[in-house]
Amino acid sequence: MAQGMLYAASAFVIWGLFPLYFKALGTVPAIEILAHRVFWSLVFVALVLAARRQWQWLAQLRSQPRVVGGFALSAALLALNWCIYIWAIQHDRIVDASLGYFINPLLNVLIGFVLLKERLRPAQTLAVAIATCGVAWLTWHAGSIPWIALSLALTFAFYGLLRKTAKLGPLEGLALESMVLAPVGLLYIGWLALNHQGAFPSESLGMQVLIAASGPITAVPLLLFAAGARKIPLSVLGLLQYIGPSLQLALGLFLFHEPFGHDRQVGFALIWTALALYSAESAWRGWGRRGSEEL
Repeated sequence: MAQGMLYAASAFVIWGLFPLYFKALGTVPAIEILAHRVFWSLVFVALVLAARRQWQWLAQLRSQPRVVGGFALSAALLALNWCIYIWAIQHDRIVDASLGYFINPLLNVLIGFVLLKERLRPAQTLAVAIATCGVAWLTWHAGSIPWIALSLALTFAFYGLLRKTAKLGPLEGLALESMVLAPVGLLYIGWLALNHQGAFPSESLGMQVLIAASGPITAVPLLLFAAGARKIPLSVLGLLQYIGPSLQLALGLFLFHEPFGHDRQVGFALIWTALALYSAESAWRGWGRRGSEEL
């Protein structure tokens, strides 16, 4: 239990500190960072698979085109999520990005209700309604839909839905997604090089190493998360997941001094209230279920 919590919390802390990394790459366009990220992720994951001699799953994919198709779709959603997130960080929209990951758990509940025909418990229904009011408040006062937050929440929610039903483990799934995306990324990197537009060749060695580090920086928290998720209850995992957006919000407010006026405070307060209700109800049910099993 303690080891699982350490693994999961470490993953969420790394994700929460991502703004520091992408801010350091501020001179490189978001789409170019994305291309390098998928390529170096593939390199890192391939090294891990080689070290573990874990290649047998590739042979099984030849007779499973639907699995490959499903991962191609999840890879596209993941790439879109990454691109929006990187762009948001580089354009001083860290607070908006954090909002997306605060909304995400409640959006998962709503998707389960609409698409998977899962029943909503009364507390979940109330939490979704309060969060909807929060988003509506932010939209009304900003004069536009909070597209960064909603885009990040939607892409990650549907990505999670696809991975929930996937037949591959976290490491193999990330490897397959990287295999799908890497050729596109390499073509884009090659096109930039041919047109002398790529930032990577002209950057310092330190910056090039930092860009190449996007591989392990992407894969390590995913592997930590997968290891932790197997060792702790979902109710505990659900509470730990707020470490990431909380750290992002703190960085946006206190380190990068992004605006957080009264109107935003009201909208966030509504969404935090919804999350507190949802988390408390989930934790209560989880603890009650474990107590019944022990009896």
